[in-house]
Amino acid sequence: MAHPTSSSKRLLVTGGAGFIGSNFIRLVLKSGAHVLNVDNLTYAAGVEMLTSFDRTSNYQFLHADIVDTATLDAALRQFSPTSVVHFAAETHVDRSIVDSNPFVRSNILGTSSLLYVVLQYWRGLPSASQQLFRLIHISTDEVYGSLGETGQFTETSPYAPHSPYAASKAAADHLVRAFYSTYQLPAIVIHPSNNFGPNQHSEKLIPLTIQSCLRNRPIPIYGNGRNIRDWLYVEDHCDAILKVLNEGAPGSSYNVGGGNEWQNLHLAETICDLIDEIEPIGQQSKSRRSLIQFVSDRPGHDFRYALDCSKISTELGWKPSHQFTEGLKKTIHWYLQNRARLGIEH
Repeated sequence: MAHPTSSSKRLLVTGGAGFIGSNFIRLVLKSGAHVLNVDNLTYAAGVEMLTSFDRTSNYQFLHADIVDTATLDAALRQFSPTSVVHFAAETHVDRSIVDSNPFVRSNILGTSSLLYVVLQYWRGLPSASQQLFRLIHISTDEVYGSLGETGQFTETSPYAPHSPYAASKAAADHLVRAFYSTYQLPAIVIHPSNNFGPNQHSEKLIPLTIQSCLRNRPIPIYGNGRNIRDWLYVEDHCDAILKVLNEGAPGSSYNVGGGNEWQNLHLAETICDLIDEIEPIGQQSKSRRSLIQFVSDRPGHDFRYALDCSKISTELGWKPSHQFTEGLKKTIHWYLQNRARLGIEH
């Protein structure tokens, strides 16, 4: 059965004011899809993105908490989506260590509420619409735990989360899979690696490092800085989500990584060097690397993440299109061009 054309797609997106969600909405709006963005506008929401979306006739916004099943139910029935893409989540590991309760509420209870309401909506659709419907759940590579120096996580790797954040996402994943197995709700889970790109919240490593360089402030690096992450440019991730939405198999999961493994320290040093090239500090032989400061390691800090993405490559033909350094330079230039909005003095 043919999938809906781009212009006939009606996507309910949760968490669309967040970093990845807003980039995904921008992508699908360009294709002509209709979007209802349901977001609770917590601290990490990019509210300025909503202003640009509001100028698009096929975009709607609903300020709501996904735990509120009555509001979600009404939104589904009024908007009549052809699919749901679920980004809404608390995502910062450090915050989950300080207080896990918001992560349990948003990531577990929120996902459970969404699944319950979407199931009722899906059951009421005509058979043909049921077959085309998809619920795409955006998870994280952190549910797999930590790797040593070698190896990669596959979609069948056992779950071994080490932080409250990762544990809450793992629980959400299990709920999504259970709704597929028990009720045949056509759901798919995506496990991305660390995303980066313009306009990301400043608590994340890359924007924190860039803004610290521009503000001449210390750049905190946990432990010895040798922890390794795989970095994925956000636009590549959004392309993968759209690919899975259109062609992914219900009940499946897909790893989506950038194939760019970097030690945290090496990454911070590279950002310092790139900004030094663009805007030298002035003092002879002075480098922004001097801003790097090692701080006490994060409790339960995973050493290394790396994803085997051969499944999505083989089955769906997806691979990242951005070279890491290219994406990093685009990201740095965005922050340079938006200093005034970010309150950064030149």
